[in-house]
Amino acid sequence: MKNNGSVARKQANPRLGPNPNRKRNSKKTAKDRLQEFWGVFDKEDNVLVVINADPDALASAFAVKRLLRHRVKNVTIAYPNEIRRLNNLVMLDLLKIPAERLHTVKLADYSKKVMLDSQPSHLPSFENIDFDVVIDHHPATKGWLATFVDIRKEYGATASMMVEYLRAANARPSVALATALFYAIKVDTQNFEKRVTLSDAISFRYLFNLANLNLVRKIELSSLRRSELNYFRTALNEMKLSKQRLYAHVGKVPSPDILVLIADFLKQVHEAAWVFVSGIHHDKLVVIFRCDGYKKNAGRLAEKIFGGNGSAGGHREAARAEVPLKNMEKEAAEISTNSLIRLTTKHM
Repeated sequence: MKNNGSVARKQANPRLGPNPNRKRNSKKTAKDRLQEFWGVFDKEDNVLVVINADPDALASAFAVKRLLRHRVKNVTIAYPNEIRRLNNLVMLDLLKIPAERLHTVKLADYSKKVMLDSQPSHLPSFENIDFDVVIDHHPATKGWLATFVDIRKEYGATASMMVEYLRAANARPSVALATALFYAIKVDTQNFEKRVTLSDAISFRYLFNLANLNLVRKIELSSLRRSELNYFRTALNEMKLSKQRLYAHVGKVPSPDILVLIADFLKQVHEAAWVFVSGIHHDKLVVIFRCDGYKKNAGRLAEKIFGGNGSAGGHREAARAEVPLKNMEKEAAEISTNSLIRLTTKHM
């Protein structure tokens, strides 16, 4: 029976998360999922697709717009975050993905709401929205309900799942959509260096002959603004290498993304088994961790060092911590490369 609104959701146990009575996703065919997904919508629906904008989410939303073409009245893609990373802005521009900021739309104007590559509990801006559909490849969280839920945490990208929906619908993606999905799978699987499923590889191979690889390279190569090179200069000047650990504090940054770019650049240094790059963004200390993942676990170390004072975690080879400066110990209030060294070494 279709859930017709927020009242029905609130009568249910809010701790259930995805409906436990539904047939397990692993036992469904792609056509089963597609028919259940389509069954949520009516011809007169105005659909809002909500994402936290990154390549995987943008491509997946673009795919949903294609799947619902001619099946609903309208589909709008909206995101709450400011897109600052240049690759993502170039992706939006080159592939003409129609998306707008979430605060510019009126939720009441939409009869159905879809969430992709995320879950309602992931961001405060999502918590007051009743979603009809949630499709994601992250581990399932609790505290929310939806009519149709497809969560497959073993997948490397939500885009891989969306390719399966498109193929089940016999909906050949346009060049722009195929390029977006192809790039999204590349990004989220880190060029298949992360553990993924055979399904990710099958989706990627399907898109290979449909995507414009020249556009993919253009997006990939658009990583840096000229003004951001100054932060690389600061990092190189501040850089210290000790016991195969490379440290650099960059100071105030307009976005944590620049710290990620610097850390990924510095991890190419042969003598460095660990890389720690930090900066200050909006009264928070942001620390990016990188390592080779061999007998090391960046996510565990990040949580060990900073988990008690802020948010911290990640994967074996890559992690991130964000700590409000007011939560920092007094001796670490004046952050520098030396204090970054002290913070990390006492836990290693």
